[in-house]
Amino acid sequence: MTMNLDSWLLEILACPNCGGDLRPDGDADELVCAGSCGYAYPVRDDIPVLLVDEARTPAS
Repeated sequence: MTMNLDSWLLEILACPNCGGDLRPDGDADELVCAGSCGYAYPVRDDIPVLLVDEARTPAS
């Protein structure tokens, strides 16, 4: 399954945990924080779920 997110949306999204930029990881259908926390947020049905409680931490 491939994410289908507009480039303008990716430009304005930020990590809710640390405020860092989010980068798409199409293989895992996630948006990964390029900032200090490294959290990975799921994308379900092309909708980013930017809830810290739903995020995968780098260690898991």
